[in-house]
Amino acid sequence: MVDKVELVGMEFYGYHGCMKEERAIGQRFYVDVAMYLDLGPAGKSDDLQKTVNYADVFAETRAVVEGEPFTLLEAVAERIAEVLFGKHPLIERLRITVHKPYAPIPGKFADAAVTIRRARPKHE
Repeated sequence: MVDKVELVGMEFYGYHGCMKEERAIGQRFYVDVAMYLDLGPAGKSDDLQKTVNYADVFAETRAVVEGEPFTLLEAVAERIAEVLFGKHPLIERLRITVHKPYAPIPGKFADAAVTIRRARPKHE
């Protein structure tokens, strides 16, 4: 069994999108990250080094979303996954959702989002 640490509804301002206006003006993005790992050692020892520090995950996710612009939400999510796997060796799997509720779509909608699920690459 694998346990989970989640950060839900992280809010950032970024410049991602296909349209020139999106890349110039920017907009709010919301990100949910679920990190799957064994939390038993941290729970038994009360040792932060045996889990994932979600303050670090927040900062690393912010750096991606508020950093280099991407055309696709899929690319934003992939970059977040790469960074988190690179910085947190205890994470076995990730589920990342990037929400773009103000996407320039004609008509009424509540949210535009992509969700990716990734496992740690085997070569690590």
